[in-house]
Amino acid sequence: GPMWEGYTEKIKDSWKNAINEDDTVFIPGDISWAMRIQDAEKDFLFLDELPGRKIICKGNHDYWWNSLKKIHEMFHLWGVTTVDILHNNSFEVEDYVICGTRGWKHPDSPDATEQDQKVYDRELNRLILSLESAKSINKPILCGLHYPPFGPSGVETEFTRVMEKYGVKICVYGHIHKNFDNAGIVRGTYNGILYQLVSGDYLQFKPSII
Repeated sequence: GPMWEGYTEKIKDSWKNAINEDDTVFIPGDISWAMRIQDAEKDFLFLDELPGRKIICKGNHDYWWNSLKKIHEMFHLWGVTTVDILHNNSFEVEDYVICGTRGWKHPDSPDATEQDQKVYDRELNRLILSLESAKSINKPILCGLHYPPFGPSGVETEFTRVMEKYGVKICVYGHIHKNFDNAGIVRGTYNGILYQLVSGDYLQFKPSII
């Protein structure tokens, strides 16, 4: 739609106005439209040239996503030095520790299949691995997911319960690109976690400062 016209320039301009070299920007998925890692070079060079450190996790459109070994090999080949991959791990960043995973469609969704249940369970385990890796770092946890962690019938899901168990303070998520006022989407504090929608078009392509 019209909102997305010239979005890369919008991102570039607002990023440079808000972000310094010593800042860290977390991007929860949908990094590149490329279908293969070899075809994502232009997008990662664009990202690498922007100020600051970037931490990314996988989105549902990141078909280029390969093994971490392959991604790091390509980063080295391209000279990409400011992008870190969040995948079964965590990163200590200033006052926070950043955890997260892609997430997936909730199994109670009307069009969910048995395969969706398997992917959902696998993503839940990835979230637990990420949160476990942060236990030794005594800092507030910021959790990033590509998919909203909520179910079609409300807030309580396996994802929200795991985040509550591990004491997550802030959860950012994307994936939603219209119907921002959908009843199933939580923005604000629930059970001690501040939930923030950070889809690019929702933020008008401006970084959300935490």
